Order: sequence, then C-alpha cells, then structure tokens
Amino acid sequence: MTRVIAFGTFDIFHPGHVSFLRQAKKQGAFLLVVVARDKNTLKAKGRLPRNNEKVRLTAVRKAKIADKVILGSKTNNYFQTLRTYKITKIVLGYDQKPTIPELRRTLKRHKLSFIEISRARAYNPNKYKSSKLG
Repeated sequence: MTRVIAFGTFDIFHPGHVSFLRQAKKQGAFLLVVVARDKNTLKAKGRLPRNNEKVRLTAVRKAKIADKVILGSKTNNYFQTLRTYKITKIVLGYDQKPTIPELRRTLKRHKLSFIEISRARAYNPNKYKSSKLG
C-alpha cells in the first residue's frame, strides 16, 4: 500500500492547495498531510503565517481530502513522522523546496531511500498563491 505524505503551511487555504492535496491523494491509498507549525514557518519564511497553526490545521481537515491531518513536529524532525506513519511516497508542491535530488540525498542519509518523491503540478499559480492572496 502506498502511503503518501504532503507537507505545507496552507496559509489562506485556497483552490491551489485543494489541487495539490487531490493530486497527492491520487498517488496512494493513504494521505497524511502535515501542516507546518507557526515557529517553523517563521524560521523557514522569515515571517509568521497570517493564520495560526490551529486555524490552518482546521482548514485542511475541513477539505476532507486527506486521511489524516496533523501538525508538524515541534522539533521539525519530519524523518520521525515518515517512519511513524510508514510513508512510502512524498509529494511536493510545485514550488516547494528542496529539489527532488536534494531530498533524495537527505532521505538516503537517514536510511529512507526507499521513499519515492514526486512533484505536483501548479494550479493557476498567478491567481492562487498564498503570498499573492494576502
């Protein structure tokens, strides 16, 4: 059984996020979505999201696309999440970092090289991008 994971901030949840999650869901039997913690978003993007982590978590859950939606690790250790949920595939958003080769190298270092990686297609990125909607 393919167990898929998708990570994101999902601030100002919009049709682009819905498209991303639907694309991820089609790639496996189980989809886990990890919503970034506020402090990790601040660290990664240099600013807090407009909506706090609980609001964003609720928005993703209400979409009813994922089998499970959780907040990210407090320590930003997503390798433990991959192991805990027995993930076999990571789906990245069209504009998410890291690159696929970088992620493959990192997974290999953590003895998780069996995990497949794919990247979702963009969905009208000139209109639906959180940074443009704010």
